[in-house]
Amino acid sequence: MEKPIRILHVFGSLNRGGAETMAMNLYRKIDKTKIQFDFVVHGDLVGDYEEEIEGYGGKIYRIPRYKGSNHFLYAREWKRFLTKHQEYKIVHSHVRSTASIYLAIAKEMGRVTIIHSHNTSSGKGISAIAKNILQSRLRRVSDYYFACSTEAGEWLFGKEICQSDKFFLTKNAIDIEKFSFCEAKRAAVRRRLGLENKIVIGHIGRFNPQKNHEFIIDIFQKTLEILPKSCLLLVGEGNLEPIIQDKVNNLGLSDEVLFAGVRTDITDLLQAMDFFLMPSLFEGLPVVLIETQAAGLPALISTEISNEVKITDFIESLSLDENSSVWAAEIKKMLQKITRKNMHAGLLKAGYDIKAAAAWYESFYLEVTHENNEEYGAAK
Repeated sequence: MEKPIRILHVFGSLNRGGAETMAMNLYRKIDKTKIQFDFVVHGDLVGDYEEEIEGYGGKIYRIPRYKGSNHFLYAREWKRFLTKHQEYKIVHSHVRSTASIYLAIAKEMGRVTIIHSHNTSSGKGISAIAKNILQSRLRRVSDYYFACSTEAGEWLFGKEICQSDKFFLTKNAIDIEKFSFCEAKRAAVRRRLGLENKIVIGHIGRFNPQKNHEFIIDIFQKTLEILPKSCLLLVGEGNLEPIIQDKVNNLGLSDEVLFAGVRTDITDLLQAMDFFLMPSLFEGLPVVLIETQAAGLPALISTEISNEVKITDFIESLSLDENSSVWAAEIKKMLQKITRKNMHAGLLKAGYDIKAAAAWYESFYLEVTHENNEEYGAAK
């Protein structure tokens, strides 16, 4: 029996971020007798998904974090790694900034290179400037270009590449059935969490500037004034969490705001919520917003998030120029207007079913590997 083709995915870490969750959704469903995923991560941090990956037979390798000052060491480590591991014919990168370094090395060594865009900005500050400089070369060192949305693709690759046959819009598919709304399950979860009499407004995301948690707290404070039974459920962790906790305490909201940390029961939490809030400063196409729609959960998001995420009419957008009172009023309006229901059929029709997505990736990897083997054989 032939061994499966091993695909090398590259991440910063393997925690429960959107890109990592997308890859894990695929990994769980892909035919592992044909395709096996292995991972390179940067640094020694053990990520949330690592135990699950190893349980599927996946391998995890570690490369030192890129610091600028270790540029040549970083490049040498990648060359050493790819020389040692000839089994990887495809390198699929989910990291933008340093990908231009290791994808160039991989391409020179005859590997197929894929860069996957999951966002529409590098943020602000010196770090963002450095990232933008590094990732500018990606258009020259990649064989294929994947993006979760048209905007994410055009931002990183430019319109010309996005109109070429090397570009693929790869939807952030999910296991729709797992998230489908169920009234009985919702009631049971709310009882377990002690939330029966609450209007639960939720957010899932890392505590970093992109997610705009300070504005989330401002919006919730105004929402509480017009919907007194509200509570805010914040799921995730990150460097800014202590700052947000301080803000909550200073505003006297500590009894109404729950910091839930990193959770493995996201499907249950989405059932328990009444509303989802995401005023991000920038995004690609968030997996969590596909999950909220599968759960029939109304959501209010910033206009900085691509309209491509609006598969159903359960999502509305507001500008970040609008103040927190306007956002709170819109939350109340949507809660009065929208009745939760099962959105399974709509998501299936829109192409967000993980089984179909896994089949596409499987076919793509097999075809590209075959073509590369033929080309490499002819070159030899």
